[in-house]
Amino acid sequence: LAASILPPGVLNLVHGGSAVAQALIDHPGVAAVTFVGSSPVAESVHARATARGKRVLALGGAKNHLVALPDCDLEMTARDIVASFTGCAGQRCMAASVLLVVGEQPELVARVVELARALVPGSDGPLAMGPVIDAAAVTRIEAAVRGAAQSGAELLLDGHASTTKFAARQAESGGFWVGPSIIRHRSAGDSALREEIFGPVLSVLHCADAHEALAIENASAFGNAACVYTASGAAAEFFAQKFAAAMIGVNVGVPVPREPFSFGGCKRSRFGSSDITGDAAIEFFSTRRKITTKWSVPADQSWMS
Repeated sequence: LAASILPPGVLNLVHGGSAVAQALIDHPGVAAVTFVGSSPVAESVHARATARGKRVLALGGAKNHLVALPDCDLEMTARDIVASFTGCAGQRCMAASVLLVVGEQPELVARVVELARALVPGSDGPLAMGPVIDAAAVTRIEAAVRGAAQSGAELLLDGHASTTKFAARQAESGGFWVGPSIIRHRSAGDSALREEIFGPVLSVLHCADAHEALAIENASAFGNAACVYTASGAAAEFFAQKFAAAMIGVNVGVPVPREPFSFGGCKRSRFGSSDITGDAAIEFFSTRRKITTKWSVPADQSWMS
């Protein structure tokens, strides 16, 4: 791809760890730095680059909230929630990780569990969910789910039980397979509900009203995405104006903005002052040049010639 469309030297792939990254940041030939990863590393990259006078945009982690109001379309909402938290096995910065259910809505929660349970390990077909990136991810995800259960949360779906299809796939063919997990919490302070897990795990919390749900979303340290499921235009407008995240969905669980609107979060989901796409990206990757000119009028002409 690069050879067919880019001049030599435009795209370079350099492998390595933190030492390589630091060398690139420090190099006098590097004028701007971008990064995508966890918030602690993004913050470190931002601090190092800005200290050296570099332009920098570092995208960090996320904890994206979905709010389901009682008037939501049950089937559409359930399918969208499952697609959001299990797509890419939950390993994407726009994946849902918290479902705030206003009221009880037992039918909605049951349908979400049913749809998630039907997923199978693989890469083909509408019910397929792929593996996670490595063994460390498996360990981290399993620890988060196990810790939530030990702290008193209810596992509505345990994707890490030895009897799941995903565990069987790992035993048969290797790889890093974990099934979707759904955790019902009793407290908004639970760590699994607040901290990024980066896997196919959905935390569910029932809220008394829309204001409680909004307060929980607003209190998150992250600010990538948030979505409200509703049939009410007034409710959609209320949440769209009050959510603290930077990318908002109405009945869209992965609210990636369509071009020309730019992609980027806020709070601890972004370190830097611009977005990574759209007109903000043009500003980031270029330098404005202003040219002022003045010409003498020839002796045999006037300004009206």
